[in-house]
Amino acid sequence: MRPTPHRRAVATGALVAVTAMLAVGVQTGSANARTDDAGSGQKILAKADPGALPVKLSPSQRAELIRDANATKATTAKSLGLGAKEKLVVRDVTKDADGTTHTRYERTYDGLPVLGGDLVVDAAKGGKLKTVAKATKARMTIASTSASFAAASAEKDAVKAAKAQGSKATKADRAPRKVIWAASGKPVLAYETVVGGLQHDGTPNELHVISDAKTGKKLFQFQGVQQGTGNSQYSGKVTIGTSGSYQLNDTSRGGHKTYNLNKGTSGTGTLFTDTDDVWGNGTNSDPATAGVDAHYGAQLTWDYYKNVHGRNGIKGDGVGAYSRVHYGNNYVNAFWSDACFCMTYGDGSGNAKPLTSIDVAAHEMTHGVTSNTAKLVYSGESGGLNEATSDIFAAAVEFWANNAQDVGDYLVGEKIDINSNGTPLRYMDKPSKDTRSKDSWYSGLGGIDVHYSSGPANHWFYLASEGSGQKEINGVKYDSPTSDGLPVTAIGRDNAAKIWFKALSQRMQSNTDYAGARDATLWAAGELFGVGSETYNNTANAWAAINVGPRVSTGVSVTSPGDQVSVLNQAVSLQVKATGSGTLNYTATGLPAGLSINASTGLISGTVTTAGTSNVTVTVKDANGKTGTATFKWTVNTSGDGNVFENTTDVAIPDAGDAVTSPVVVTRSGNAPSALKVDVNIKHTYRGDLQIDLVAPDGTAYRLKNSDAWDSAADVVASYTVNASGKAAAGTWKLKVQDVYSADDGYIDSWKLTF
Repeated sequence: MRPTPHRRAVATGALVAVTAMLAVGVQTGSANARTDDAGSGQKILAKADPGALPVKLSPSQRAELIRDANATKATTAKSLGLGAKEKLVVRDVTKDADGTTHTRYERTYDGLPVLGGDLVVDAAKGGKLKTVAKATKARMTIASTSASFAAASAEKDAVKAAKAQGSKATKADRAPRKVIWAASGKPVLAYETVVGGLQHDGTPNELHVISDAKTGKKLFQFQGVQQGTGNSQYSGKVTIGTSGSYQLNDTSRGGHKTYNLNKGTSGTGTLFTDTDDVWGNGTNSDPATAGVDAHYGAQLTWDYYKNVHGRNGIKGDGVGAYSRVHYGNNYVNAFWSDACFCMTYGDGSGNAKPLTSIDVAAHEMTHGVTSNTAKLVYSGESGGLNEATSDIFAAAVEFWANNAQDVGDYLVGEKIDINSNGTPLRYMDKPSKDTRSKDSWYSGLGGIDVHYSSGPANHWFYLASEGSGQKEINGVKYDSPTSDGLPVTAIGRDNAAKIWFKALSQRMQSNTDYAGARDATLWAAGELFGVGSETYNNTANAWAAINVGPRVSTGVSVTSPGDQVSVLNQAVSLQVKATGSGTLNYTATGLPAGLSINASTGLISGTVTTAGTSNVTVTVKDANGKTGTATFKWTVNTSGDGNVFENTTDVAIPDAGDAVTSPVVVTRSGNAPSALKVDVNIKHTYRGDLQIDLVAPDGTAYRLKNSDAWDSAADVVASYTVNASGKAAAGTWKLKVQDVYSADDGYIDSWKLTF
């Protein structure tokens, strides 16, 4: 490991009843929130069945459905085959346009709450049972509800568990209560103790510790903490909801209020007020600026859920949460708390960057939505899915908001610069770019921090929304890989968000893991678009691309290799990748003279014999006669074209890994010059990690750049001069790059030699 310069301020955190962002929020420019759910500039590939979409329920309509469910819950329990000691508790009801209701229940056993016993019952219009989704299929058979382990001892052990995680001012917020723990297999009698205080980074603590009420053994633990005008820091001049007395009190959105904690860590602080209904000045010098951003972000998120998904507030009951800004001192985090039903934002390192950008506000508010729908436990794989849900809808809200100063992207927390190096907190197209998150599922995923186990689900959303391969969206370049090396065809961002929301609100349960999330989204895709439809199949293929479940045939999909550049008389080998049913047949038009494509394998090879530029189209046909195409440009330069030889193909540089090379084939005669110019363009988050060499055709290496642990700037864009006069020019020259320190990565974007 290199020494750590003063560039990193990495925050850690938690979520659910205090759900922390880990590293994430205030806004420049006018905001024009969209009133529809079409992606900005994005083609919608399929329309959802309107009958399967949720209807917008008023608070009174929802309350009536809940009353109806309560009136029939005993009958429902009997029809589900629950035992005599089991009872259902109605938690939420949603309704689709076709009249289908989805009722979410908790369970009790002999009067004790059953944790991990939640279920969702779907009933057709008229009340006929359709399907049931259960968090556990285990029968509730408990020998006795009498505990033999002392509650006081369980409390003491829970406090120790919190202290072991670095908790400060630690004490039990709630005395141990007896519960039935059913989330991990066979139901057992247990205690649930909630420990308060502060986590190690200053985030409020709400650690739930589950321990066996017979033996005292710890069974599980999870964290519970998850219209005036304003001049915001990140979104410019925006219109915000205020009350007539010039308070940040949005009466049109459930009475959402925004408070100034003024560096406090408890209570609500002071409600923001103003004399002229013009709030903040766009900088940190006015405390109201952060208030504007938080208030605006909550407003956008409320409108998005209501207008797109029909949800009237976090709970669906029309009641607004509240926001608190300026929490603590130098607090580099933001969080949602069930206990206060509120979002809270720190001011960042040096109190210079409040964590109140649009995507951060949407992230935190979505934790509230998750807590009141699937209630995904904030630990293990369900915790990663909880965190990913907030990132997914943060991106969806940001695109939907259509704010010119904070445009939609698949980057999390890019405005707040948590790492003080111009990089976002997380990347949805390739999560591993942050060096900690995972691109794909693996068997140990549930054992890592939930902010990093969220990576595969974030990756799924990007792939489902945009597809794999190279893309540029709103000025941001993406290049999303797949775990199986096969392409993914996009279903569209709005379709992906509708599928995830329906799965979250009507199918997922508290202990849903990645396999369960796949099942839930495929159920939702089937309801919305039809089982076996192209959208359904591509939803499944996006999961397969992150190593969850198998591929489903959707016709032929061809991955474009991107524009190509070659040199006259240069040997070429380019593999075109495609998927389809059965044997595939490849053909191509527009290939440079001297090249051909192998009809069986898709390999383009040969030696180019004519200079120029052509448009190449590769067509692939499968065994069912379906076809797919990819089109790209191919440029062939001669050796005399400015005496420049270039390679523009990206080469990934592994973090603290082996050296990689990028070749350039030189075809000129004679020796290289004494002032051979080498132009290098490398994208990397910490350029001091890199050492760079030019390698001549005979293997001689010329050092261009040494590593430097203290050079924390990003990217290497530089020109070097090498005396290579003793070497023949013709042959393969290589740019050799090695990352010698851990914690950052990047790629060779392009490089060239000028003779």
